[in-house]
Amino acid sequence: MTYQCPLCFQPLTLTGQQWRCPANHQFDNAKEGYVNLMPVQHKRSNQPGDSTEMMVSRRAFLDAGHYQPLRDRLTDILDKAIPQTADTLLDIGCGEGYYTAAFAERLMPQRALRVFGLDVAKVAIRYASRRYRDVSFCVASSHRLPFADGSLDAVIRIYAPCKTQELYRAIKPGGLVITVAPGPRHLYQLKGLIYQDVQLHTDLDERLEGFDRISTETLAYGMRLSGEEAFNLLQMTPFAWRATEAVMTSLKAQTAFECETDFLIRIHQRPSA
Repeated sequence: MTYQCPLCFQPLTLTGQQWRCPANHQFDNAKEGYVNLMPVQHKRSNQPGDSTEMMVSRRAFLDAGHYQPLRDRLTDILDKAIPQTADTLLDIGCGEGYYTAAFAERLMPQRALRVFGLDVAKVAIRYASRRYRDVSFCVASSHRLPFADGSLDAVIRIYAPCKTQELYRAIKPGGLVITVAPGPRHLYQLKGLIYQDVQLHTDLDERLEGFDRISTETLAYGMRLSGEEAFNLLQMTPFAWRATEAVMTSLKAQTAFECETDFLIRIHQRPSA
């Protein structure tokens, strides 16, 4: 399978270090191995997605293993749910590739499977491509996936936004979408540092139009973090935009910070007929 041109939606062919479609739209393959399929006219800012600081904090936090139970559970789900004949898996909003690489490591040896990672943040994709060579990474919009109709066996979406119509278009009949969303008490203690009146996350009971929801499960556990780890966690969440300098300084100074995780994992399937 190949990428699709984001401008004319025709197939892209890699020749040397350049992707080209029949309409002669061209996209360079970076030296790190990824391709940038985000045309300038599709950007809403000069540097869309997470900043370098956010990416570095997330990388440090994830490498410390605090979300490994989530990564392990998702990998198990994919290994059981994706058939041996599957050839394409896409991780939307893959960031620096922490989850994507684990999926590739488990799934590829038993299947003729190609694993793709997609994110709007170029800095994250550049890092991912340097570190994980078995995954095909691209900079692209999740609202217009650079893949042909009915070409993906499975998509995994951890928090990342994506239009349901776009998922339905790109997923094969019988294909799967695995989503991860915050449960009611996710990062409750971290939110308590920022908001006077802490609200539980609202379970929107997400359903994807055109898909059957196969299962829903929760994964929740406590974390004991150092001040630096807690600061990194804050930096990789939207709460960082609302945190004051005083909160950040206080968080960094803590010797131990107890915080809950609460994840909702759902499997959705596009009907075969």
